[in-house]
Amino acid sequence: MYQAHFGLREAPFGLTPDTSFFFNGPQSQKALNTLLVAARNGEGFIKITGEVGTGKTFLCRKFMQSLGPEFVTAYIPNPNLPPRSLILALADDLEVLLEKDADQHQLLKSLNLRLLNLAAQGKRVLLCVDEAQAIPVDSLEALRLLTNLETEKRKLLQIVLFGQPELDVKLALPEIRQLAQRITFHYHLGPLSRDDVDFYVAHRLRVAGFDGARLFSRGGVSKLYQASGGIPRLINIMAHKALMVAYGEGRQQVSGRHVALAASDTLASKPRFWQAPWRRPWPWLAGTGVLAAACGLSWTLLNR
Repeated sequence: MYQAHFGLREAPFGLTPDTSFFFNGPQSQKALNTLLVAARNGEGFIKITGEVGTGKTFLCRKFMQSLGPEFVTAYIPNPNLPPRSLILALADDLEVLLEKDADQHQLLKSLNLRLLNLAAQGKRVLLCVDEAQAIPVDSLEALRLLTNLETEKRKLLQIVLFGQPELDVKLALPEIRQLAQRITFHYHLGPLSRDDVDFYVAHRLRVAGFDGARLFSRGGVSKLYQASGGIPRLINIMAHKALMVAYGEGRQQVSGRHVALAASDTLASKPRFWQAPWRRPWPWLAGTGVLAAACGLSWTLLNR
C-alpha cells in the first residue's frame, strides 16, 4: 500500500488500540491522570464516559499498561452478562480456583479469599469494565456489592467503568443510586479541537516513521476536523482513506480535496461540505489496483 510511498514503517491510522500510538492531548492526559490518581488512592468506583469513537478502549489499555507492579488487573470487554456470569468472568481473570458446579456462596467465598491473599501480598486489584453502558442493572448492583469486600484499611477491589453517555442514564436509576454515590472520580472524553487534530495526525505519523515536515496540508487537517467532528476513530478512518487517494494520484502530500474525497466515502462523517465533482470519490481507483489492495486490508474493525 502507501507506506513505502510516504516513508512510513507501519500504517499510522489503524483502528486497533495500539498503545504506542497513544496521544497525550489535553483531554486524554487529564483522563489518564484522573484514573491513575483515583486508582492509587484506592477509590471503589471510577467512571469514564465518552461518545462512540472518542478513545475509551484506547485509554483503558493505556491506563492498565501505566499501572505499577503493585496492581493486579482484570478486564471485561463485554459486560452484557447476568450477575453470576459477570462474577465468573472476574474470577477467571483473577485465576480463582473453583470447584466444579460451585454455587453462588462458594463463588463469592473463593473470590473473597483470592482478594485477601492478593492484599496480603501488597497487591491492589482493579477491574476495568469496557462498554459499561451495556451492563444490566442487576449486574451493576452485583458489582456494587463486590466493592463491599474490604479490609480495615482499604477496599479489596476497585472498579473502573468505561462507557458511552448512556451509562449516566443508567446510573441515574433509583434502584442503583447507591452505586452512583460511590463514584468518587469521573471524567468525560470529548472530541478533539481543531489544533488537537493537527497534533494528533502529526503524532501518529511520527510514531509510524514519518520524518518529513507536513504530510497533511493545513487545508487537509481543517477538512479532516470538519468531517470527523474531532472524533479520533473517524479521523483514523478518513486519514487512512485520504492517504490512499493521495497515493493513487502519486502525490507526496494530502490536500483538503483528498480528505473531502475520503469523507464522502465515509458514512459516519459529518454533514457533507463537499460539492460536485467530488460526489464519486474513487473514480481513479479503477485502473490503479489500489482498490484491490484496500479490500485486502479488510477493515474488520470498522464497525467495532
